[in-house]
Amino acid sequence: MKAEVEKNLQFTRHIKAEGRLREFNFTRHTGLREGLFTVDVVDDRSNRLIFEMKRINNTWMITQTSLPQWVLSCNTLLHEAIETELKNNNLSKPVTENAA
Repeated sequence: MKAEVEKNLQFTRHIKAEGRLREFNFTRHTGLREGLFTVDVVDDRSNRLIFEMKRINNTWMITQTSLPQWVLSCNTLLHEAIETELKNNNLSKPVTENAA
């Protein structure tokens, strides 16, 4: 019997949002939460915003809608950051999940 172990993946990217470079921290959880990234970023008042991104039809999408517009408008850049990191770590899978 061959056991496969998938490690959690954590990385940080600086992305320009609302005219400023902001630090977005990404964490991919394995196991029951596969296909899901937790992302956090600090707003102008030093409040930490935490949200999830889920792969839907091969695109990483922000699942919450109650976030500031400057976060929601970064969805494409966040998607690209995740895909680049997965590719760099040879973790890219063409798995498709449909929105239910």
